[in-house]
Amino acid sequence: MIDPKTIQTDAEELMQSAVMYLDDTLAHIRAGKATPKILDPIRIDYYGSLTPLANVSTITTPDARTIVIQPWERKLLSDIERAIINSNIGLAPSNNGEVIRLNIPPLTEERRRDLAKQCKAEAENAKVSVRNARRDAIETLKKQIKEGLSEDNEKDAEAEVQKLHDKYIKQIDEIYAKKEKEIMTV
Repeated sequence: MIDPKTIQTDAEELMQSAVMYLDDTLAHIRAGKATPKILDPIRIDYYGSLTPLANVSTITTPDARTIVIQPWERKLLSDIERAIINSNIGLAPSNNGEVIRLNIPPLTEERRRDLAKQCKAEAENAKVSVRNARRDAIETLKKQIKEGLSEDNEKDAEAEVQKLHDKYIKQIDEIYAKKEKEIMTV
């Protein structure tokens, strides 16, 4: 027989990872202001291996509309520029021979709505993951009754799993609302 606390802990870990994944995913969605996180998916061929851009350069945001990339080796400038152009972040790099500047254009109203829809879809995926973790935990608890767990203990553990579910769904809603506000603010 598995301890109900173990089942709850496992479910909470799954729910927590869904929230962390959502937070990370939404951080990569461009909201009209400069953030180095939008460059995280970009990889550079550095001495034969694909290396994250942040591992071969210094990335700064001098103002809300500009990202500056200063590679540690000058010969990487063209590789970085090519990688940014080939990525799907939708920014055009300008190379002055020492640094690469990315100007973040203001978002159109239509693009803002599209990004908000994308964020909502990501939030919904996270909610589905949390619900699945709750469902799996409850099913496991119900199976434990057959292995000797009392129904009272099962109901108490089920209520705890539901509380965890409600807590993480609320966190997802808060993260989504914050990101949506960030996107929709002109």
